[in-house]
Amino acid sequence: MIKFFVVLVFALLTSGIKAQLIDIQYNYNSLGDCFFGAANNTQTPLFLHLYFENLENAVFAEEQPYVKKLEPGFTSLFTLQNESENDAPIFIFKTKTFRSNPLADVNLDFPYLIPLEPGTTAHPFDVKNIDGFYGKETLKEWRASGFVVKPGQLVYSARRGQIVEITGKTRESKPETWYNTWTNSITLLQEDGTLITYKNVVDKSGKLKLNQKIQAGDFLGEVASGTNELILLVYHNDLDKPEFDFIIPLFVISTDKTEILNPSLNIEVIHPSEVKILEMTKREQKKFLKGK
Repeated sequence: MIKFFVVLVFALLTSGIKAQLIDIQYNYNSLGDCFFGAANNTQTPLFLHLYFENLENAVFAEEQPYVKKLEPGFTSLFTLQNESENDAPIFIFKTKTFRSNPLADVNLDFPYLIPLEPGTTAHPFDVKNIDGFYGKETLKEWRASGFVVKPGQLVYSARRGQIVEITGKTRESKPETWYNTWTNSITLLQEDGTLITYKNVVDKSGKLKLNQKIQAGDFLGEVASGTNELILLVYHNDLDKPEFDFIIPLFVISTDKTEILNPSLNIEVIHPSEVKILEMTKREQKKFLKGK
């Protein structure tokens, strides 16, 4: 006899807000093996950490800690192989849910493009605060990159990613789906599982869509009115602590050189093809190089 169960999992955001974002589902076959799956009820990817507090009559063979990226909709997870001839697996498990990969394998030497129009001059500045990034919370440690800009100036993607949040002057979605509390910002989930948020950028064209894939160097939007600052945050969740881990990107400042931004330097913006294609698939690379 096949049994079917659905467990409503309360996903805990870093801010402490709780919401029913994921359903964990499991069922037994006639041999007593147990198949696990998860339904992501949001519009963008989530990362699930699942662990067993108690497990009897079965083996959990997955690499631990177990973290799985969940696209919107249903994702198969794993199978618990029954080891008992008479009894089905018995278990108690818990979950944590994250908006970025809490086990992100970050290459600190990865080259980021300066997110401004090629041929223009970038004027970095030292970011003094990131007020409002996560509500009224004051983060103990953070890192940010900043550029002096003008309203309406064009902004480009510093690295390939998947759009997961677009905000304007106000926020209209439910708070449990927010990636941060900034307005006039665009957030992408990057290939390595980190997030990058572009502060003071708006999509006036309305062409950007959630889950849209953006290549390094693609047009993102324009600098919002009433500001002269473009701020970039690169960060990801941590499995063992509530605070984010922030990354200091290395930016391409010449064809063969990357550096952390230096506020004392003005930099001519370049977007080398060899950097733009780094995270493209072979098909995307072929199409890009053919169109040059």
